[in-house]
Amino acid sequence: MNEKAIDYEAVFQGLPGMVALLTPELVYADANEDFQRLSGRSRAELVGRYIFDVFPDNPNDPTATGMRDVQASMLRVVATGERDTMALQRYDVEDPTRPGQWEERYWSPVNAPVFGPDGRVALIVHRVEEVTELIRLRGRQGGNGRARVLEAELYTRARELQELNERLRQAHAREREVALALQEAMLPAGRQVSNHRAAVRYRPAVGALNVCGDWYDVVDLVGGNRIGVSVGDVVGHGLAAAGVMGQLRSALSATSRVADGPAQALDVLGRYAHVVDGAESATAVTTFVDFDAHTVTYSSAGHPPPVLIHPDGRVEFLDLATDPPLDARPDPIPRPQAVTTFTSGATLALYTDGLIERRREDIDSGLTRLADALVRHRTADPEPLADAVLLELLPPGGATDDTALIIVRL
Repeated sequence: MNEKAIDYEAVFQGLPGMVALLTPELVYADANEDFQRLSGRSRAELVGRYIFDVFPDNPNDPTATGMRDVQASMLRVVATGERDTMALQRYDVEDPTRPGQWEERYWSPVNAPVFGPDGRVALIVHRVEEVTELIRLRGRQGGNGRARVLEAELYTRARELQELNERLRQAHAREREVALALQEAMLPAGRQVSNHRAAVRYRPAVGALNVCGDWYDVVDLVGGNRIGVSVGDVVGHGLAAAGVMGQLRSALSATSRVADGPAQALDVLGRYAHVVDGAESATAVTTFVDFDAHTVTYSSAGHPPPVLIHPDGRVEFLDLATDPPLDARPDPIPRPQAVTTFTSGATLALYTDGLIERRREDIDSGLTRLADALVRHRTADPEPLADAVLLELLPPGGATDDTALIIVRL
């Protein structure tokens, strides 16, 4: 069959079972005929409206959490880009013909992402299996006592799962607070380096602890009007990765101050990584900026390339001195380095892969988005420029990997 001849609107409407499409803001974009029929809501009553304005929790039941659970599931889908299957939910629905009258219903929901051309979640597929009649039928077959036992067991199991998830979420939040406090203590805040403006940003991943795996640093170098700018990425997340990150960042910061150039700094860091548990396959890139000579000398250990935006909008990826990650070779050999020139007013950006990588997308697409954003906002000061880049490149609900970004006005 010719794919262009398929009427996907008709397919959607004919899907068996309740299926709706929602935006990442949880606003109905469409609903198939079964969804409209079984929910008792017309398409006009659904499309363009916030899901919880259409289906609020039963105000007469203080224990009702159905819609809050659905909201949490959908936001997980937006944040992670992964399908989320929910436990059986009891969710009462108000009779549209009798305001204030609520009917006890049971649902089995699944929420799944639909990705847009930019790799972000563009829509949420909300598929609902209506199981109220099944529960009622089993109750009739086994008598009232058996029906109530079955209903109570199903509902109790669902609530137990929800309570367990909530306890895990709270424990996770406390651990995350500890890790973020450690993150702030180990990474420097934005500052002025040698009278040159620099902006730094760090965004932890969503959906898990996922903090402290990335690092950044900006240091004054010995001799002349020079600074060193670097970023790095430790494999893994959480507090263990934080310890490795702190060791590597401190080592590179110290080494950069005495090294002849960025390649030598990464040579020494690679040898140090060899004796640090958890530093396997860590990546880093460092640049030495000489404001008197108007040069940027750089070297990369398996890390995405820095970007140099010239005042006229020309984009230059610093990718001519790339080597394997730290501790990748049993017998290290000298790493390469390259040098390029700049004029006053240029912008240098270093970042980690969380800023540019997306599922099911070539990395070149992320690099192009980054370059486009930097060019469009290149006249802005580093602080608003950094905010604009994060706003345009990170998914609305946050990325699934840590993100570090440094922007320096040269």
